[in-house]
Amino acid sequence: MRALKLVQHMKANGDRMSEALIQQIRSSDRCGDLLRKVPADEQKLSAFEIYRDLTDWLGVEADSPFKSRYVNLGIQRAHQGVPLDQVFWAVSIAREYLWEYIQQECLLDEPVEFWGGVMLLRSLDRFFDRTFYFTVVGYQKAVKHERAA
Repeated sequence: MRALKLVQHMKANGDRMSEALIQQIRSSDRCGDLLRKVPADEQKLSAFEIYRDLTDWLGVEADSPFKSRYVNLGIQRAHQGVPLDQVFWAVSIAREYLWEYIQQECLLDEPVEFWGGVMLLRSLDRFFDRTFYFTVVGYQKAVKHERAA
């Protein structure tokens, strides 16, 4: 599967993907505080933004456009009192859902050049790793600031 095909498909189906992601997070018993402390409209926006950001990431693979968004998200979740493990789990659900979505939509059916497929997989993993890293950085900043206050 080529990254361009995935990007085009995600852009066309971003609303549907984000809604399904929210449903998966809501069905997880590991995200209870996140669901209680983060308003529903904010949950929906975050779900939509992660896949929108992924499509942008696949085009440039640079941290700078996303770093501040996810640092700020970590700060926000810390201020909301969402435990860090639940923030991590929600990002993990987003990654797992993407794989399920790719399989359900048969986006892996056509033959793929081996190294092109490996590079796409590597890019997807790097995006989610960086998303979580920057979110943790923001979360830790907020906790450190609260302790200093």
